[in-house]
Amino acid sequence: MNFHRSTDVDRPLRVKLGYLERQRESLPMSAVIEDPALGLSVLGSRSPVTMTIQAQVFSSAKPLSQDIWLPQKLPELIPKWNEWVDIPIDVKDLPLDACLCVTIWGPSGGAEMQVYGGTTLPLFDNTDNTLMQGRQKLKIWLDQKADGLPNTSTPATGSTNPMNRLELLMKRHQTGHIKALDWLDNLAFRRIEKINQESLVRGADDHFLFIELPVYDADMVFNDHYYKRDQEPAPTFQLPTPVTVFDDEAQQSVMVVYDPEFAKESPIQSKHRRLVRSAAHDKDLRPNPQIRDELAAIMNFSPVRELTSDEKNLVWKFRHYLTRHPAALSKFVRSVTWDDSHEAQEAVEVLHLWARIDVADALGLLGPGTTNARVRAYAVDRLRNASDHDLKLYLLQLVEALKFEPWSVSPAKSYLARFLINRAILNPILGNFFYWYVSVQSAERRYGAQIYQPILRHYLTALPGAPDGEGQIMQIKFQVKFINKLLDLAKMVKQSKESRPRRIEQLRDYVSDPRNELASFLPTILPIDPTVVIVGCVAEECTVFKSSMQPLKIVLKTQGGGTYPIIFKSGDDLRQDQLVIQIIQLMDQLLRNENLDLKLTPYSVLATSPSDGAMQFVPNETVAHVIGEYHGILPFLRKYNADTNAPYGVKVEVMDTFVRSCAGYAVITYLLGVGDRHLENLLLTFDGHFLHIDFGYILGQDPKPFPPMIKLPIHLIDGMGGITSDNYVKFCSYCFTAFTTLRRSSNLILALFSLMTESSIPNIMTERGQAVHKVEERFCLNLTEQEAILRFKNLIDDSVNAFLPMVIDRLHSLAQYWRA
Repeated sequence: MNFHRSTDVDRPLRVKLGYLERQRESLPMSAVIEDPALGLSVLGSRSPVTMTIQAQVFSSAKPLSQDIWLPQKLPELIPKWNEWVDIPIDVKDLPLDACLCVTIWGPSGGAEMQVYGGTTLPLFDNTDNTLMQGRQKLKIWLDQKADGLPNTSTPATGSTNPMNRLELLMKRHQTGHIKALDWLDNLAFRRIEKINQESLVRGADDHFLFIELPVYDADMVFNDHYYKRDQEPAPTFQLPTPVTVFDDEAQQSVMVVYDPEFAKESPIQSKHRRLVRSAAHDKDLRPNPQIRDELAAIMNFSPVRELTSDEKNLVWKFRHYLTRHPAALSKFVRSVTWDDSHEAQEAVEVLHLWARIDVADALGLLGPGTTNARVRAYAVDRLRNASDHDLKLYLLQLVEALKFEPWSVSPAKSYLARFLINRAILNPILGNFFYWYVSVQSAERRYGAQIYQPILRHYLTALPGAPDGEGQIMQIKFQVKFINKLLDLAKMVKQSKESRPRRIEQLRDYVSDPRNELASFLPTILPIDPTVVIVGCVAEECTVFKSSMQPLKIVLKTQGGGTYPIIFKSGDDLRQDQLVIQIIQLMDQLLRNENLDLKLTPYSVLATSPSDGAMQFVPNETVAHVIGEYHGILPFLRKYNADTNAPYGVKVEVMDTFVRSCAGYAVITYLLGVGDRHLENLLLTFDGHFLHIDFGYILGQDPKPFPPMIKLPIHLIDGMGGITSDNYVKFCSYCFTAFTTLRRSSNLILALFSLMTESSIPNIMTERGQAVHKVEERFCLNLTEQEAILRFKNLIDDSVNAFLPMVIDRLHSLAQYWRA
C-alpha cells in the first residue's frame, strides 16, 4: 500500500471554491414593498447579486489561519467563483481535527454583509485519517455561519441525499480506486444522472457548494510531528513511525505501523502462566541439580537484565527455596505479575520470609520497575540499617527514586519520603544535602511542583521540632542568602563589557564593599561541604576564569582562620558533574573497603539550581601547562618534590601517589565512559595527585572522533618512568585490582544508575533506556574475571600506543592557543 504523510507536504492548503448548486427563493414582493432595502439584499433581489465567500481553517473551535475572502467577479444567477485560493497554513501543520469553515455572504441592503449560509468540512476522514482530496459537495446551512466546533451545527455531510454516496464512488472512480470498465460505466452514469434528477426534486430545500481539494497520487495519511517529551507516557498507542528501507533498486521511505495491542500480554501466554503458577504451591519443593544450576545462573544475572517468561516461571516455582538467597529477591520481584491481585498478595507474603538483603538489592527495588508500594516499603526498611555515611553516598539517587513512588497519597507521606526526611532531620550533614537536592528538583518543571515541592515544605515544617531544628532553619536561610549574593556577583561580572583584568578588579571591589555583605557575614555552613563554616570572602584572592561562562573563583574565610577556595558557576548545569563526583566518591569508598587507596581526589560539587552551582577548587596545574612549561611531568614533580636519593629524583611517596591516582582515574573514567578527555581536563596537584575535571560527556559520548576507551596519554606513562619501568607495572597492577574490585560491586553501581533513568542529566536524557546498559557493558559481566582483566589490559595497551588521540590533543592545544 502506497501513501504519503501529511507532515511531508510543505506547502499551503489549496482550495478551489466552485459554485452553488441551487439558489434560495427570493422573498415575496409584498415583503420588498414593506421594506425597500430588502430589494437590494441577497434575499429579496430579483436580479443577480455579487456574493462573497469566506474560508478559514479551525481546530478545537479556534482559528488556525487567517480568513480568505473571495468575491464573485460578476453577478450571476447561479453564484460561482471557480478560483483556487491558498489558505495561509501548511498541510504539514494541520492537526487531525482540522476543519475547513466556509461561509457565504451577500448584500443586506445596507452597509453590512448578510450571512447566506455556511458549512464545515473536516479535512481528515474520521475513519482512516486520510486527507480529503478532489471534488467535494458541501451542504450549505442557510442563515448560519460556519462555526468550526467539534460538534458542529453546520456539518458538510448533513444531507441524506442518495447522491452523496454515489458522488463518493464517482470520485474513487476518477482517482483510479475503482477500475474503469467502459460498457458498465456508460450504464452506471445514465442511471446516476436519473437518480440525480429525482434527488433534486426530493431535496428542493438542500443547497450545496462545490469545492475542489488537490489530488495526490496516493492517499495522504495524517502524521503528527515528533515532539520530544521529558517523560514518555505509557505505551498505549503509537502513531506510525517512519523508517528507511533499502532495496536493490532504490531507497524508499515507508511507514511501520505498530499494533496498539503489541505491548499487551497474549491471552494464551497469560493462561499458560496462570496454569503453570497455580500448580506450584509446594513450599517444600526442591530443585534437582540441573534446575539448581539454572537458578544459580539466573541469580548471577546483571540486575538490569530482563528475564524470559520461562525464567520468571522457574523463579516463581521455586520461590520458597530461593528465600534463603538474598540475591534472588530482585529476580523474584521482577518475576511477579503484579497486575494479578492473587499473585501479588502471595508475593508480598513470601517477601517477609526472605533472607536479609544488602543495600544494593534494596536500592534495586526502588527503581522504576517496582510499582508495588509494599515492596518499596520493604526495601526502605532494609535501608534503615545503613549508616549516615553510607546513606550520604546514595542520597542523590534516593531523592531521584522519589519519582517512582506510587503517589496515591500525598508525596510527603510516601514511605521513602518519610524515611529520608526523618534521617535528614537527625543528621545536619544529611539534611544539608537533602535540602539542596530536593530544592533543585523542585525547580524542575517536570516533577517539581507535584512531587518535590510538597516534600520540601514537609521537611522545613518538621525541622523546628528536631534537636537544634531552629538552628538548621537559620543556617538554610544563611546559605540561600549567600548563594543569592554569589548569583548577583556573577550577574554583575557577566554584564560587564570591560576586559578581564578590569572585571577582576570590579569583582574584588564588589566583594570588599561592606554594603554587599560578602567580605564578612554571620557564620554560615558551606553548602558544598557542611563540615566547613565560613565567615567571609578574601576579596584580593578572588578572580574570574578565562571561559565563556566566566566562572568565579571565590576564596572563603573559614571560622577556624583558614581559607576554602570554591568555583561558582552561573548559567551552567552542574548536576552531571555532581553525579560523576558522587560515583567517584562511592567507588573510592568501595576500594578503601578492600584496603586499596588509590589517592583519588573527588572534590566537592553541588548544584544549587538547575542553572548554577559551586565546586571545590583544588590548587593544580593542567597537564597541558605542565608539558608546555616543564617539558614533562617528571620535571614538574622534581621541582616541588625533589629527592636525589629516590628513583627519578622524586620523593617515593609522591611518585606512589601519582601512579595510584593515574590507575584509579583510568579505571573509573573507563567505567563511566567519560569523554572529551584532552590535556586541559587532566590536572596535577603539586603533591603528585592526578585527577580529571569537567565531566560534560559521559556514558561513551564524546565530541571527538574515535575516542579511546581509556584516556591514557603517553605523557602520564613517561611521568612514571616509561613503559618499561617498575612504576608502570605497579600502575597496571593497581588498574587490574581496582577493576576487579569494582566489578564485584557492579550490582550496587548499576542499581544507582537505574535510579537516575528519569533524571534531567543531559547525557542520560539523550538515551534513557540505554544509560545503565552502557555502564553494564563496561563491566564485562558476561566474561570471567580472568577474561575481563585480559580485555582491560588490551584496552590499556591500545590507549598507550594510540596515535590519533595524540594528534587530537595537539590540535586542541593549538586551538586553545589561537583562542587565547
